[in-house]
Order: sequence, then C-alpha cells, then structure tokens
Amino acid sequence: MAAALSSDALETRLAQLRSTNEAAFMEVLFREFYRPLGQVIQRVVQDREATEDLLQDVFARVWQSRETLVITTTYRAYLYRAALNAALRYVERGKRQVAWDEATGNAEPLGQSADEELHHQEATESIEAALAALPPQCRAVFMLSRYEEMTYQQIAETLEISPKTVENQMGKALRVLRQQLSGVLRNLYSWLF
Repeated sequence: MAAALSSDALETRLAQLRSTNEAAFMEVLFREFYRPLGQVIQRVVQDREATEDLLQDVFARVWQSRETLVITTTYRAYLYRAALNAALRYVERGKRQVAWDEATGNAEPLGQSADEELHHQEATESIEAALAALPPQCRAVFMLSRYEEMTYQQIAETLEISPKTVENQMGKALRVLRQQLSGVLRNLYSWLF
C-alpha cells in the first residue's frame, strides 16, 4: 500500500490526474476521501445505509460534472462541504416527511418503554432539535469541530471562511445549545440522581 500523500501533494496529484486521466482522478478521490466523508455524513444522518447512498451520490455528482467542475478551494474542502450539505439536505427531507406523516396520521404509534429509554430518547431528540435549530453555517462549524475533531483553521479552509468567523460561530453554537439544553440536562440529572 502506498504511503499517504501530504495535503499539498495530493492536491497536485489530483490536478494532474484531472487533466490527463479522469478515471484515475476519480479513483484517487474515492480512495482518499471515501472514509472521512463517510464519517462526516454518518455523524449527521446516523443511518449507515443512508450514509452509503449519500456518499455514492456525492462521488456520482463529481463524476457527472467532472468536465465543468470548478473548484476554487482544495478538493478536500470542496468534498467535505458537498458531503456535509448532502447530509443536511437528507436530514431536512426526513423532518419534512415525519411532519407530513404526523399530519396525515401515518406515523407509527409509540410503544411502551422503560423510563431509562424514554429519558434517553427525549434527551437525544432535544439535542437533535437544538442542533437542527442552529443556523446552517453555525451547525456545520459545530459538527466539524465536535464530531470530526477538526481545528478552527481546518474548518475555515473547509468552509471557506475566516478562522475568526469559525470562532464566532462556535461560540454562538455553544451559547445556543447551552441555553436550549439547560432544562433537558437538569431533568436528566434529577432523574439520574
């Protein structure tokens, strides 16, 4: 197995391949980015099958638009943004479907569950709702920082924003989440102890 290329070397290699051998270009993109992009999508959608589908869609779109694709940043930044956007769109579509199902009476009835499961489910739903309520850029910064463990500089490069904007968005996300989840955390704490 070949040693991993540095970020700059990878970008140079991809640029060379794109102009000479599109199939090899896609193979390198796929090999280098499949796993990390899959992790980004999985953290958002929390569904392995959906993750695979979305990941395939991201690469298919790149392949289909390969001749006209203009990337003004790095391939890494472009692909991370594409993967994150695909995952966020998927989650939004799912929310609309759930709302439709509830409005039309097609939602499955809730079964009886233990207190522990109920509290866990309520906490999870509250966290997901709080994350979903964040503005898109704020949510993206938070998820890349906390779930992908990216530095502020890496996030800035990926999202094409300044590190100061990343810092401001992260502060905003933490304030909003702390405020929205304070009641949930108090209830969970009182239930546990």
